[in-house]
Amino acid sequence: MANVVELKVGLHCEECIKKILKTIKKFEDIEAYDVDTKLNKVTVTGNVTNEEVIKALHKIGKQASNWEQESTTN
Repeated sequence: MANVVELKVGLHCEECIKKILKTIKKFEDIEAYDVDTKLNKVTVTGNVTNEEVIKALHKIGKQASNWEQESTTN
């Protein structure tokens, strides 16, 4: 069964995004991934855990943390 990993990651520039995507694509059994630059959110769907993705992003120097579901009322 696929896990959905949602992380808050600093997405500062195109190079950052390229590095993140390259790292995510190295995981096996990834079904889908998405990078939302407006929310600084990375979503990975597949046979991975939050810890695995966070650890991989830390290795390339990116800060990543679990996405907190925030109820926003405007």
